[in-house]
Amino acid sequence: MIDVQHSLSALPPGVVYLIVAGVIGVESMGVPLPGEIVLVSSALLAAAGVVEPEWVASAAAFGAIVGDSVGYAVGRRGGRPLLARLGRRFPKHLGPAQLARAEQSFARHGVWAVFFGRFVALLRILAGPLAGALHVPYRRFLVANAAGGLVWAFGTTYLLYSVGRAAEHWLKDISWAGLVLAVLAGLGSTWWLRRRAHRLESASGVESAGMAPGVESAELAADVESAGVGPGDEPVRAGSGR
Repeated sequence: MIDVQHSLSALPPGVVYLIVAGVIGVESMGVPLPGEIVLVSSALLAAAGVVEPEWVASAAAFGAIVGDSVGYAVGRRGGRPLLARLGRRFPKHLGPAQLARAEQSFARHGVWAVFFGRFVALLRILAGPLAGALHVPYRRFLVANAAGGLVWAFGTTYLLYSVGRAAEHWLKDISWAGLVLAVLAGLGSTWWLRRRAHRLESASGVESAGMAPGVESAELAADVESAGVGPGDEPVRAGSGR
């Protein structure tokens, strides 16, 4: 998606709108294309000020409604054999298993499958041709198709546009806060390291100036041994008879 967004950002806004409408329209006819990725990338470009969100949403809605209508006409004329050919051509997206799930959705939800199918990757591709092949009345199909296309296009565009604008503002604030925290962390770590180095330096100075640890106890043990006091004997005290 980052590559798509980068490629779109290098184009004039009018070309971006045409690409949005074209890719989503062809996808809605039954050809697996990354229509949603193009819409998301264009909405994020709108948040960055490269294109206008209302034109992105309008282009996406136009492509969805027209593409679904063309897909409906093709599916009504070609019927199930057309869907079978599409399944052989695109087995990963339009194979028998995907077609069976789409038919189950139409059997369960009726024309509402066209509306909600706009928000599901599989049904977004198959809704038009499958509705035509199943001979769904075109007037009912058009109402559900237009409603789903408008809600999906404008809802997705303005949701991502709002999130992108808020994230951009939030990241600007976070960048200053991060800089302040980085400076404070650097000063704190520098102070701690200097204090620790000063303590080590003081400790090494005391050891070099005085007696090393353990020297006094070693000398005392040598004096006791030279006096003939064995292990377990009490040392001779002054004034004792020993």
